[in-house]
Amino acid sequence: MTDPASERRRLAAVLTDMGVLTSPWLRRAVEAVPREEFLRPGVFLDEGRTWRPVTALGTASDEWLKTAYSVDTLTTQLDGHLTADQLCGSVAGVPTSSSTDPATVVSMIEALDLTAGHRVLEIGTGTGYSTALMCHCLGEDNVTTVEVDPQVAARADAALETVGYSTWTVTGDGLLGHPRRAPYDRVIATCAVRRIPYTWVRQTRPGGIVLATVGSWPWGTGLAKVTVGENGTAEGAVIGRSSFMQARAQAVTPVAGDLSARTAYADSERAALVSPLVLEEWMPAFLAQLAAPAAQLVRASRGDGSPLRYLFDPERESFAEFIADGDSWTVRQGGPVALWDGIERSLVAWRDAGAPGIETVRLRVTGGSHLYEIGRNPSLRWEHRLG
Repeated sequence: MTDPASERRRLAAVLTDMGVLTSPWLRRAVEAVPREEFLRPGVFLDEGRTWRPVTALGTASDEWLKTAYSVDTLTTQLDGHLTADQLCGSVAGVPTSSSTDPATVVSMIEALDLTAGHRVLEIGTGTGYSTALMCHCLGEDNVTTVEVDPQVAARADAALETVGYSTWTVTGDGLLGHPRRAPYDRVIATCAVRRIPYTWVRQTRPGGIVLATVGSWPWGTGLAKVTVGENGTAEGAVIGRSSFMQARAQAVTPVAGDLSARTAYADSERAALVSPLVLEEWMPAFLAQLAAPAAQLVRASRGDGSPLRYLFDPERESFAEFIADGDSWTVRQGGPVALWDGIERSLVAWRDAGAPGIETVRLRVTGGSHLYEIGRNPSLRWEHRLG
């Protein structure tokens, strides 16, 4: 029979071999915190187009522990309300809460550079597993966690209590932080945000760190790590790729309906200098979101199977439609903003600069704007003003 403690030690060893678990204190936490308790009542396993529910009560103990201590992200909620114990068979749905893969959880906690006595604000409690790891390291009174979904928050709070951590679990909009217990030494977000809310910066001590995934697409997003200064600004860099569900208050409504009607009136038509297919790649997608933060990429095809690609910015009523012609593409643009022109300029400048990686992106957050830049290249500089 599988022993939970041995599974935790095995997971710690795997994460150490992967190079993401390096701190002895965090390894002790991984070996102590029972992940299976944070997955109740169950999880959904991806079967392609459907999700198969697996519950703690309906699964053999060995199989449940094998699932719990896998290195995969495990979906715990679909469509904002469905949990695995409510279903008997596979179902289609959209994931709305999950237990992030342990490698990502651990690597983000390592990136916080925690020391004894630090006070942490976590945005997005989820299952509560990462909360428990930090409670083990810092003490339950030094961790505050905010979850927007009342049902998810209740399950996480119950799990934390079960394993012995009566921490500060708050139900609310994490984009507002939690000023009542500020200031914090560290802020960590386990959801993606279009930009780092300045409220997080204000609630962080000078010298403190804010760690969050920036971007609104499911891919092409980056993990930003900024340090708060005495003057109320925060500066740092994108330290790597990262992918999380969008913060619910910023969740994008997918463009749907009659795409031909949306693109009926073009103001310009020309040959594209860059193929829109590059937006399937991580760094070009990240750059596209810097150049046009509210744009959405939509994939479609003609009746003959030839590919179509679109960019839509519903807020600014603008679009770019791409039509394949052999190996080349024509772009039709309409609306107040020529979406592809700005994105294309960024992609050409990035390519001319040698296609630097996402880790070269610097970030500065103030109360009035977000500034991203790569090197001192004025063509690789994007400022998003607030208000």
